[in-house]
Amino acid sequence: MKLNELSYTEGARHKRNRVGRGTSSGNGKTSGRGQKGAGARSGGGKKAGFEGGQTPLFMRLPKRGFTNYTRVEYAIVNLDQLNRFEDGTEVTPELLMETGLVRKQLDGIKVLGNGNLEKKLTVKANKFSKSAVEAIEAAGGKTEVI
Repeated sequence: MKLNELSYTEGARHKRNRVGRGTSSGNGKTSGRGQKGAGARSGGGKKAGFEGGQTPLFMRLPKRGFTNYTRVEYAIVNLDQLNRFEDGTEVTPELLMETGLVRKQLDGIKVLGNGNLEKKLTVKANKFSKSAVEAIEAAGGKTEVI
């Protein structure tokens, strides 16, 4: 028998603390809530981040910037990365995920014109830069916006 194989015998541990079951239980009368106050009331208690009346940390820290909740973020693929595919391949987002060029699709896939493309490919993506479209078509391939 090893330490990681030890387990409690059935019924050796209490499943939950039953409060309000007499003074000898240790949690009788006020059921472990103390005398009066917000913590003793049903539905009462302190809100998250409450520091006893002291100015909470989130209010003491400086605020900067702005988060644009409508921002669209694309997973980026460069032209030189597409050279790993064979001539005539139809490059889809699913194929890019399988080959590991893209980890997450985010809000879509955008193909940028960095590098040189030597293969004739049909590329399907959500967005293309102008230089990427020109380079793909110059190599004899096609672009298709999904």
